[in-house]
Amino acid sequence: METKEFGLNDIVEMKKAHPCGTNRWKIIRLGMDIRIKCEGCSHSVMIPRKEFTRKMKKILVKHEEELE
Repeated sequence: METKEFGLNDIVEMKKAHPCGTNRWKIIRLGMDIRIKCEGCSHSVMIPRKEFTRKMKKILVKHEEELE
């Protein structure tokens, strides 16, 4: 199985859509738990990392970090 590489400020698609109808989520916190924010209604949800990796479908937009 492929490993899903995701980072802070990436836009991801989850397997199930949010009740507001949008399926775009922005990762706003990384750690043991991951906080994601709905791009449609700005509702944020914190879920365990293991559950997040299982429920994430794909990365839609990869955030590019600027290197100094």
